[in-house]
Amino acid sequence: MKISLLAIGKTDDKNLIQLIEVYQARLKHYIKFNLDIIPDIKKIKNLSVAQQKEKEGELILKKIQPTDFLILLDEKGKEFRSVDFADFLQKKMNSGIKQLVFAIGGPYGFSDNVYAKAKGKISLSKMTFSHQMIRLFMIEQLYRSATILKNEPYHHE
Repeated sequence: MKISLLAIGKTDDKNLIQLIEVYQARLKHYIKFNLDIIPDIKKIKNLSVAQQKEKEGELILKKIQPTDFLILLDEKGKEFRSVDFADFLQKKMNSGIKQLVFAIGGPYGFSDNVYAKAKGKISLSKMTFSHQMIRLFMIEQLYRSATILKNEPYHHE
């Protein structure tokens, strides 16, 4: 199974970019992983929130293949402990899914069309984080899950 993380807009902070690269390099030893950055929408000042979500949603859905299993990172999603998230990933791997796609929406969330296509929602916390930081947190959790599944000493309980 391949795992992809879709995100709207590039990361500006050099420190975050460096940490994302560190965890991507670690993760590639365990699973096939791809971070797919969707460019920011141009001229958003002229768009309403609904129009912005719709345009971002169109870009997200263009990246989704019919066989992909789409999970949205959403504040109203299910929360996991790291061990439980690792179990969730293992079940998805065992189910025969070709590609598991996690999506990080724009600042206003997802369009109704993206919610309709999704097979689930996950929340990393009840707190709100910047969309750029969520990329790092998600990739780190994927790495943590991989080490949990391999019984390696990265995660401590």
